[in-house]
Amino acid sequence: MAMAQRAMGLLRRSLGLTLPPAQRALSTSAAPAAAEGAAAEAAAKEAKRRNKKKNLFDVVQFLPGWGVGYKVAKTTWRDVSYQITKINLYKDGRHGKAWGIRYKAGVQAADAPIRISGVNKRGWKYIKESQKKVEDALKVEAAVAA
Repeated sequence: MAMAQRAMGLLRRSLGLTLPPAQRALSTSAAPAAAEGAAAEAAAKEAKRRNKKKNLFDVVQFLPGWGVGYKVAKTTWRDVSYQITKINLYKDGRHGKAWGIRYKAGVQAADAPIRISGVNKRGWKYIKESQKKVEDALKVEAAVAA
């Protein structure tokens, strides 16, 4: 008998023949608390978005020429960095391929540019000291050309 009632209940649920659940009475004092909760949730999402790590293209998109000539490195790398020589962007502007000259402990490790691995992965940073070197190199080139 219990088996038949259970089967009948499952059949009703699957066909949607059960009664809708009873509505809960909402108090007016819960409305401000809900608004505060929504504001706190929005602030938490904003903080999480701000702390999100960036891929290489997110880092260099604001640099002149998409960062060509500037040094970048992964945040987890100790002494390895790359000076970007070429960037190939996909249409969305957030993914692509990059080539650069490898530096180890501040010393150039290779003469020819190589493809940089992991450019679409998160956790890249811009090395600020490289900007001075690029500007100095441009000044020297301008002085030699003049």
